[in-house]
Amino acid sequence: MYWDLLNIIAVAAFAFSGAIVALTERYDIFGTFMLGIATPFAGGIIRNITLDVPVVHVWEQGYLFYIAIITIAIVYFFPKNWVMLWDKWNVYLDAIGLSAFAIQGAAFALSAGFPLGGVIFAAILTGVGGGMTRDVLAQRKPMVLHQEIYAVWALFAGFVIGMDWVDVNQVWQMYLLFFLVIALRVFSYHSGWHLRFRDLYRI
Repeated sequence: MYWDLLNIIAVAAFAFSGAIVALTERYDIFGTFMLGIATPFAGGIIRNITLDVPVVHVWEQGYLFYIAIITIAIVYFFPKNWVMLWDKWNVYLDAIGLSAFAIQGAAFALSAGFPLGGVIFAAILTGVGGGMTRDVLAQRKPMVLHQEIYAVWALFAGFVIGMDWVDVNQVWQMYLLFFLVIALRVFSYHSGWHLRFRDLYRI
């Protein structure tokens, strides 16, 4: 149950985020739906290809595609003057998707028997792959390549799960990690944390 709910939250959040970015960049209806669908599903595809796991697993989640399509349609047909307002909140939607997909990717790799490195790698690819694909298709600089901390929180989720510090079978522990990663991502964004260590040593 919690796995399905996390999937629904992640797909809806990333589909919403992708559609908002597409409308902000003035994409047509086809481009909006393509970007909205790519954002929630590209990370899982990239993860499976990299881990040599059949990609068909991604396509066997039929109801999630309907959720993505419905979410994108809601965004597309809302008044366009709302788009810029929603775009300001995109960091929160992105944080939700990042957290949910990173946890899902880590749990997926753990259940498939991958070691710690594989679990962390799967968390990063699943968490940031969709957002990176969205930004590349929208011709934006991908968040993961910015100086702000982004992929680190996906790595954190993968490390915690890979080290068995949380039990993936305990719902409350998974949701605690889910909200913790969201909080860390949002807090680091508003606090201006970054990874440009060279700035600390400028002469």
